[in-house]
Amino acid sequence: MTDVTDTLHLTVQQPRPGLAITTVVGEVDMHTAPTLHSEALEIIQRGHPLLALNLAQVGFCDSAGLSALIRLWHAAQAAGGLLSLAAVPARLMRMLSMTGIDSLLPVHATAAEAIAAMSAGQLTCADVHGSVTSYPTGGGHRELTEGEPAPFDNAQRQETSQAGNVVQG
Repeated sequence: MTDVTDTLHLTVQQPRPGLAITTVVGEVDMHTAPTLHSEALEIIQRGHPLLALNLAQVGFCDSAGLSALIRLWHAAQAAGGLLSLAAVPARLMRMLSMTGIDSLLPVHATAAEAIAAMSAGQLTCADVHGSVTSYPTGGGHRELTEGEPAPFDNAQRQETSQAGNVVQG
């Protein structure tokens, strides 16, 4: 019989204004996913639209956990920011890959890399309310206008042209 736990621990660090790294400890399942969502959403709403989740100590994640991640991604986007993941365990990384969520969320090998990427301006919020966001294109920064989706992986980014065609970048 499997032990079910309703315990999920979150530890928050704020290395700079607007950026928070949250270490998640425990299992993210139907019992704990609501806690992850509500706690991380509160962090975003308190003025940290750039949020990285350090998942190194997550032993298990089910579909409720994946759903919570997607909802947090939407919340970060709505706040003019970004949700990224760090130190994702192999089993969870396979789930992210199989479901295509890894194409939405930037994944970093370590929390330090996630912080460095966000701090280095790989996503900066000129307006926390989302009117203008910029990201590096390799040759500088390109500004996105309000309502334009931001690419998340510059190596595999896709953009939608004016006609609605998908263009590989």
